[in-house]
Amino acid sequence: MRNLLFHEIHQKSRLSIKEVNEALKEFDLYSSQWSILFCLNQFGSMTQKEIWQYLNVEAPTVTRTIVRLEKSGWIARREGKDKRERIVQLSSFAEQKLPDIEERIRQTEASLVSSLTDEEKEQLLVLLKKIGITGSEEKDVRNG
Repeated sequence: MRNLLFHEIHQKSRLSIKEVNEALKEFDLYSSQWSILFCLNQFGSMTQKEIWQYLNVEAPTVTRTIVRLEKSGWIARREGKDKRERIVQLSSFAEQKLPDIEERIRQTEASLVSSLTDEEKEQLLVLLKKIGITGSEEKDVRNG
C-alpha cells in the first residue's frame, strides 16, 4: 500500500499526457507546448520566469519550448523591463486556433473522466488543487 497514491497520480498523469499529445497531433503541438499556450490564454502576457514558476518546470526547458512555439508562429516574445526579461504573448495565429484546440482538449478530458459523476469531478479538482500547497492559497506567480 506504500506509495500507492503517488504511483496512481503518476500513472494517471502519464495517461493524460499521452491522450492530450494524441489529441494535439492535428495541431502539430505537444502537451508541454499546450501548457504554455494555456497559461498565456488564461493569464495574458507573462514573463518567461512567471511561466516556469507557474508550471513548476525548469527554466531551460520552458525556454526551449518557447523558442519552438515562437518558430512555429504560436507566440511572440519581446523585451521586458530589462534586456534579460522576456515577455511572451500569444500570436494572432494562436488566438485564431485556440477555440479548436480547447474543444479537442475538452473532448479528451471528458473521455478521461467519463466514469466519474459530476460531483466526483468537482471533488477531484478540489483535491488536486490541494496537493503541494503548504499555505492556504496557491502562489501568485505575478506577485511573489
